[in-house]
Amino acid sequence: MTKPQAPRNNTNSGRARQAEPPHAAHVPTQLAAFDAAIKLFHARQFTEARVIFQQATEGAERDVAQRAQLHIAMCDRRLQPTAVTLGSAEEYYTYGVALINARSITEARTHLEKALAIAPGSEHIHYALALAQALAGDVANAQVNLRRAIELEPRNRLIARQDADFAPLAQQAPFRSLLYPDKLLATPRGRRNE
Repeated sequence: MTKPQAPRNNTNSGRARQAEPPHAAHVPTQLAAFDAAIKLFHARQFTEARVIFQQATEGAERDVAQRAQLHIAMCDRRLQPTAVTLGSAEEYYTYGVALINARSITEARTHLEKALAIAPGSEHIHYALALAQALAGDVANAQVNLRRAIELEPRNRLIARQDADFAPLAQQAPFRSLLYPDKLLATPRGRRNE
């Protein structure tokens, strides 16, 4: 019977460890960086995500590095300001209405004013500009443009009566007379100031 011997210091096992790439320890951190960057990317924090994606490109996993590079390019595209090129009155009008809906009122007014300069007889542009001016608190100009929109297209009176954005102004004297002229004529003179 042979006696069990103590394990020898095997030089082959040391070589096996040395054959393992020295950057293998970075794989979990590379993947963790990529995952963290993806979370930021989906949260639309592109600047922060781009920095962490850059860290994820510096690891052993080539597929992770490639995906990180692609996401860096996507971050760069999203971080660049988009230049809107508009030419026609309808393009300015459509963009202005989109800005009203996004509640970027100052920028909406600028685009609607450009649309009106190109097509001064367009009732829908007068209406949209009146709305933008009303939302910005410019009641006097809003009244002027709403009056012009109604002159050009009488249906705008009914539309403005039902427009929730004009509702707070509907009770003010200048707008009340624009939106409800029939009530103004039907009221006795003594009760007009109430």
